[in-house]
Amino acid sequence: MILEDYLERNARLYPQKTAVVCGEKVCTYEALYEQVLARTEVLKDQYPVGQIVCLRAYPTIDYLVEYFALHRAGCVAAPLERDMPEMTFQKIARRLGAHSTPEGTADILYTTGTTGQSKGVMISHRTIIADAENLIDGQGFTHELAFVVNGPLNHIGSLSKIYPVIMLGATLIIVDGMKDLNRFFAAFDYPAEKMATFLVPASIRMLIQFSSEQLAKMADKMDFIETGAAAIAQADMEKLCELLPKTRLYNTYASTETGIIATYNYNNGKCVAGCLGRPMKHSRLLITEGGLIACQGDTLMSGYVGDPERTATILRDHTVYTSDIGIVDEEGQLHLKGREDDVINVGGFKVAPTEVEDAAMAYPMLKDCICIATEHPITGRALKLLVVMNDGETLNKRQLALHLKERLEPYKVPMLYEQVEKVARTFNGKLNRKHYKR
Repeated sequence: MILEDYLERNARLYPQKTAVVCGEKVCTYEALYEQVLARTEVLKDQYPVGQIVCLRAYPTIDYLVEYFALHRAGCVAAPLERDMPEMTFQKIARRLGAHSTPEGTADILYTTGTTGQSKGVMISHRTIIADAENLIDGQGFTHELAFVVNGPLNHIGSLSKIYPVIMLGATLIIVDGMKDLNRFFAAFDYPAEKMATFLVPASIRMLIQFSSEQLAKMADKMDFIETGAAAIAQADMEKLCELLPKTRLYNTYASTETGIIATYNYNNGKCVAGCLGRPMKHSRLLITEGGLIACQGDTLMSGYVGDPERTATILRDHTVYTSDIGIVDEEGQLHLKGREDDVINVGGFKVAPTEVEDAAMAYPMLKDCICIATEHPITGRALKLLVVMNDGETLNKRQLALHLKERLEPYKVPMLYEQVEKVARTFNGKLNRKHYKR
């Protein structure tokens, strides 16, 4: 079965059950499936089976209809950024049109932007089902759940939450980003006993800083919150546990290339930063001799479209070799220690910038930060911490350095500090380290 087979089944079993809510628009499973069937007939006349079709990932019901209908028509969906310039959109469409994909390919998802070194990752229908079952088994998705999606629907973080919702006949609530917090919180007025959402760490920090009281009021209704895409600070984890004591709070290891691999409920009384739990139902992982994480199982990508050479650099013998540094503890739980590409070598010592940033984020007056490498006239290379302070606060370099000395080994404490208005982040909240390596 592919995901759309479950949609058909749910339309038959739960025709009047709400499938999707998007603003004022509400669509039942019966209505959603009828729209998908109608659109499928149009697409069958328009495209041959196996055709790669680009579409803009708008946060709408119409987008979901198009996405499901492309699969039903035997096409490969290539969701792209909704605000992408038309010239870029057409360029990618032409490039993809020159390639074919393996049988069973469902999607092509782009991992980083749409220019330069962006990679089109081929995802199979089998992978979609395996990801869905991993999430259902690992996080307890149910038929009664209403799940709020607020991120871009062309990337694995948010797109993957559609899979278990549709498979189980649950309800999806689409919110257009986090710019309007009132709209985000209004989504949780939906009459469901249990609700859940996916939030990147930057969004979690924003909610903690500006809407902690509203967040706390949802303690009884919020079944679980998943985070991923970037490391979440220990201080934010602890605060979220305090605000939502009954809520399961998951930190998940996943990527477009690997699929959904492992998850950890840090609201378990231990709240271990960097812990990502045990491999899920359809996944396995191992640590290479070089200390990097490698993944196996049904959730892996099929490869990079039109680029077998690049595919071979990370996908070999049914194993995806990542650039993530990790360890597996005695309980079989994965702990992420940073990325190989991000490690900074200072005076012969290797420093994971995420460790410095995590320690800095516990400083009460700090809003955001990034640790980078910079040239130094004496040491040659030094750590520099760029910080965004809370409104009305000014950086006291000495106080912040003392704060870090209490939490880090001496060689990990930055030598230089600078207050900035903001730090560069990607569209999904990750620190944009490449911006500072120019």
